[in-house]
Amino acid sequence: MTHSRRAPHFIASGLRRVSGVRRTRRGRARGFTLIELLVTLAILGILASMTVPVAQVMRQRERETELRAALHEIRAGIDAYNTASKDGRIAKEAGATDYPPALDLLVQGVPDQKDPKNHKMYFLRRIPRDPMNNNPEVSDSATWGKRAYASEAEDAEEGDDVYDVYSMSNGIGINGIPYRKW
Repeated sequence: MTHSRRAPHFIASGLRRVSGVRRTRRGRARGFTLIELLVTLAILGILASMTVPVAQVMRQRERETELRAALHEIRAGIDAYNTASKDGRIAKEAGATDYPPALDLLVQGVPDQKDPKNHKMYFLRRIPRDPMNNNPEVSDSATWGKRAYASEAEDAEEGDDVYDVYSMSNGIGINGIPYRKW
């Protein structure tokens, strides 16, 4: 039984492929057509335009992670100060709350009233900067909005103490919640 072999389609049509270059039966290289080059460039352009929004979202997500970590760190320092104050380890004036009177006090430290040598207690090594604030002329503690214990949650105002901090950015997070409400 003999099998009849048919020539491959590209040989039958008069073209041979060698190393991705089209050749005619006479061996002349044809190269790529203008349309093939334009289609390739269009595809590359579409792929490149899709990476820009992805990079922007990744940068925003990175800044939001930094914001979340900074808020957590400062709030932990405020809570540690509050606990030490309730334990009688921090001197305070009559009528004052157990919260620090200023954010910088968490870094500067306060004397421990229960320590015979009166060593200072420190609650933060440094105040993290609000990653949403791009003004380099503002100090790290000034990048944050501060809420006093006496102020309402929806209408945060500074006062005699620092009960909480928030970002002063007007931006909205990827989750749809304004940064001020984090």
